[in-house]
Amino acid sequence: MSTRRGPSLALLYPGDRAARDRADPAESRFAALFEACRAAGIRAEPAVYHDDFADEVHAQLRALDGVLVWCNPIESGRRRDRLDAMLREVARAGVLVSAHPDTIVRLGTKDVLVQTRDLPFGSDVQRVDSLQQLRDELPQRLRQGARVLKQVRGHSGIGVWRVEFADRPGDASRLRLRQAARGSEEAVVGLGALAQTMAPYFEADAGGHMVDQAWQPRLTDGMVRAYLVADRVAGFGHQAVNALYPAVGGQPAPPAGPRLYHGADDPRFQNLKARLESGWLALLRDCAGVPAERLPLLWDIDFLFGEAAAGEPVRYVLCEINVSSVSPFPPSAIAPLVAAVKERLMRR
Repeated sequence: MSTRRGPSLALLYPGDRAARDRADPAESRFAALFEACRAAGIRAEPAVYHDDFADEVHAQLRALDGVLVWCNPIESGRRRDRLDAMLREVARAGVLVSAHPDTIVRLGTKDVLVQTRDLPFGSDVQRVDSLQQLRDELPQRLRQGARVLKQVRGHSGIGVWRVEFADRPGDASRLRLRQAARGSEEAVVGLGALAQTMAPYFEADAGGHMVDQAWQPRLTDGMVRAYLVADRVAGFGHQAVNALYPAVGGQPAPPAGPRLYHGADDPRFQNLKARLESGWLALLRDCAGVPAERLPLLWDIDFLFGEAAAGEPVRYVLCEINVSSVSPFPPSAIAPLVAAVKERLMRR
């Protein structure tokens, strides 16, 4: 790494040829981050990515010291397989890549819910490896209450389904089914139709399995998102998440409330911050097999409110971990992110 002009960094995000040709840090959604990098002596530049000009982006990254990546696992029907292969190659060449694709596999898929189900923030979660297993086991689990079926990789509620008995407990011929994706409506289906709807998620290129998590009735209290820079909390988000509310009178779910951003010192979330930094993150790293130096430089963890045990002030239940494309994020995360980036680049 050359330090004569300071470390160099790319901010990679998807776009077409026109977006790459006109890329301007000052007009980017990451304008504040570009400016903070400049003030810290980091030469940051945009790296607009598309498979159509992947070789061009590859050459750009090979000439830099590091890259921060914002790219959803599935976007408009496109996957990031080619991008991940490229990022693995530039990482082997010595470029700092965050988040590294291998870290995304370990932390950023719904499989982490299965791995961590016995940890303090875990819940009743099962891995479902086939449609036959789904047909055989789901009705029994539904006797205990509603379930949420989740595809392995996704975003924006795509492939996340709430299912429960519509009428009589044990009657799998009538199931209420609703997807968390915006604009989805509740349907009443039989077990066969449900399996048909879930079939694409069991295909090999979709991960080959699903994750089944117990419904958390306190969803009405919203979701807390902890934003992290490596192993330190850098801010919070709090949002009313309405997409999977049970329908009332056949009406669609109400729109999600706005996500409100707060600094890491928000007094409402200090209990969660302390739990994360004093032990939960270490437990998560050990369980997922991610060494400290491979933690993403910017990531977030979504928690739902669970039913607290006697003497427990509040219980948090892991909902998902976002590693692939954490944006937007609270302004409080920018300064610690830039400091962590610079420290890692200079160390390398």
